Amino acid sequence: MKSTAIRGFRKLCFTALIAVYILILVGGIVRSSGSGMGCPDWPKCFGNWVPPTSASQLPENYKEVNAAIRAKKNQKFIKYLRAVGLSNTADEIQNDKSILAEADFNLTKTWIEYLNRLVGVVIGLLIAGLFWRSINLRTRHPAIFFLALGTLIAVIAQGWFGSIVVSTNLTAWTITIHMFLALLIVSLLVYLFRLTELGEGYKASSGTKLVLVACIASLLIQVFFGTQVRESIDRIAGAGLARDSWISKLGLEFVIHRSFSWMVLILHVVLVVKLRKTSANNILSLALIVIILGTLLAGVAMAYGSVPAFLQPVHLIMATGAFGIQLLLFFRLSASQKEEEVIKI
Repeated sequence: MKSTAIRGFRKLCFTALIAVYILILVGGIVRSSGSGMGCPDWPKCFGNWVPPTSASQLPENYKEVNAAIRAKKNQKFIKYLRAVGLSNTADEIQNDKSILAEADFNLTKTWIEYLNRLVGVVIGLLIAGLFWRSINLRTRHPAIFFLALGTLIAVIAQGWFGSIVVSTNLTAWTITIHMFLALLIVSLLVYLFRLTELGEGYKASSGTKLVLVACIASLLIQVFFGTQVRESIDRIAGAGLARDSWISKLGLEFVIHRSFSWMVLILHVVLVVKLRKTSANNILSLALIVIILGTLLAGVAMAYGSVPAFLQPVHLIMATGAFGIQLLLFFRLSASQKEEEVIKI
């Protein structure tokens, strides 16, 4: 029987994982509603811990003040980029004057972004709690301790990089990195959850594991293609074009994203068929294929429904949810003897 400490750690890990998915959903809402710059500074919002409720609460020169703060932060970031050899990227940020453009205060967008940050704070506290609990486990379960430490570092890095996303005025590639950092945190939490899970791993053939790896890879590739489509839509929307014309203005990136979805679906159908021949949890594999189908259908609805704003975060949360299920299946199929020793305690 597992110790009380392990059980408590596992519950906290599951809570943190759910919170991360809530943050991904809220982040999708922020993006689809155009609220990413609702708070033009970080970690505060318009210089305060609680954002204003009207423009009258802001100084007349608030745009200039916020632009100056972001410019100063960008200069530091530019130095970091040059130090690691990314001089061209640094030059792009240095020379792009639109990065410092400030939008008018919008109450709804400000509070949507503020909610996003509040959820982020909750996650930070949960991950810090995980690390604190892991300290007592470090002697008997060093893997749990170091993974908890890695997760805490990843969350801190994510918070810092979130400030870069804001200071660079939602530069497209920074949003993509921000997204994949979130998936890294999901990966670490799912593995921690698996390490403290009661029960042995599933027995499966090497062919089944290979198909599962292909499914994970294909989904990550599809998520990357999706970020490229999102970047194109951001540019089109920024040009002031009507929403019902967005899809027709997309180029090759949309064609690839749309066509590759069939590869993702076919691989997952093959996976489910193979998993039915193992001791794997059929409910989990069924949930995976249902979510993959839902993600595909949401994409179709966006393509033929003028990209409705409410479907964008739905599409995102289903794709990342499928990724989490894939990882849990993978770690259960790949449980090593050392992991089993942790699980059984």
